[in-house]
Amino acid sequence: MKLKISMLIMLIVFLLFTTGCWNRRELNDLAITLAIGLDRTKDGKYLVTAQVVNPGEVSADKGSGGSPVIIYQATGQTVIEAFRKMTKESPRKIYPSHLRILVIGESLAREGVGKPLDLLSRDWELRSDFYIAVTRGMKAEEILKVPTGLEKIPANNLYDTLEVSSKALSSTSHVRLDELIADMVSDGKQPVLTGIYTEIKGDEETSLSKKNVEMIDSPARIYFNDLAVFNKDKLVGWLDDKQSRTYNAVTNKVKSTVINISCLKGGKAALQHLRSKAKVKGKVKKGKPEVTIEFRREYNVGEVECHIDLTKPETISKLEKIEVQRFTTMVEHSIKKVQEESKVDIFGFGEAIYRSDPKAWIKLKKDWSKEFLDLPVNVKVDVQIRRVGTVGNSFIDKIK
Repeated sequence: MKLKISMLIMLIVFLLFTTGCWNRRELNDLAITLAIGLDRTKDGKYLVTAQVVNPGEVSADKGSGGSPVIIYQATGQTVIEAFRKMTKESPRKIYPSHLRILVIGESLAREGVGKPLDLLSRDWELRSDFYIAVTRGMKAEEILKVPTGLEKIPANNLYDTLEVSSKALSSTSHVRLDELIADMVSDGKQPVLTGIYTEIKGDEETSLSKKNVEMIDSPARIYFNDLAVFNKDKLVGWLDDKQSRTYNAVTNKVKSTVINISCLKGGKAALQHLRSKAKVKGKVKKGKPEVTIEFRREYNVGEVECHIDLTKPETISKLEKIEVQRFTTMVEHSIKKVQEESKVDIFGFGEAIYRSDPKAWIKLKKDWSKEFLDLPVNVKVDVQIRRVGTVGNSFIDKIK
């Protein structure tokens, strides 16, 4: 009997310590925030823009024809202060746990993103799996105010577009918070973020209203393009299309892309990227670092607009040699441009030196920003064309 009473008491005590929901949140009390924009005002404050879901308009069987999202904005000396100030306008607490994308204004990025990102990195309510982009030539708030088609919620449209473009074209790159912070604190690799901008045709009032998505040819469109280069937490420059493709190739971020090459007798051929692998090897000779990049790339023939015989092995071999020359030249020129213009190691060459010779790296890392400028980079490329498609030669050859 005593044993049963003791067990009952222990069970009651155990239940007291396991009661949950002490910090529960009712969904009706939360403003689900899917996109955040960070800008700097003229008086030095942070301007925070929150794109919040309007639950009454995203339901499939409800809605009154209003906007699926609502924009809330506030300024503050700190980011967290700006968020709290939004409660003056929003009847619900701004809740960013489901954040999909963070857009940083170019002017703020040039000043430094470290301080405003501190809140996002330490907030226990916030996951780190959202994407980050930098505006080019405009403010972040301008991006978040543009209605988008296909997806009801603009934040979802931005997230999906960046994900698809980074997989299909290789001139953009999706970066999450933990990856960005890791690069900012690294001695051997500097951060890179995808650029984002909007083009508005016609009057701005129509472009920023619901009418924008009611037209076949929307007057306002958002584009992801090129990569922003950072030195620690400060934006220092931009990569063009070829340099962006080179960065993704060196860092093994290419999922798929299309390459246009020139045929020997005129015309173009398009190669579809299948897979690729880059190995960055560093070494130190007599105190001088150098890097070798070995690329292995595989393609299919995607399109032919020139008169070539794809049934002959020597034709395939010639196309492979053309692509080796094209790709090697692009990589060498792009790396040289980054050394001369951006002057920061975004490729992770410093990390390759560290892996090969940790002792030498201890001395080199102190002045790595200077060492990188004159770093010899050797490029080796192996290209293989696997398939030519469901047909051999193009029917264009039969057209007289």
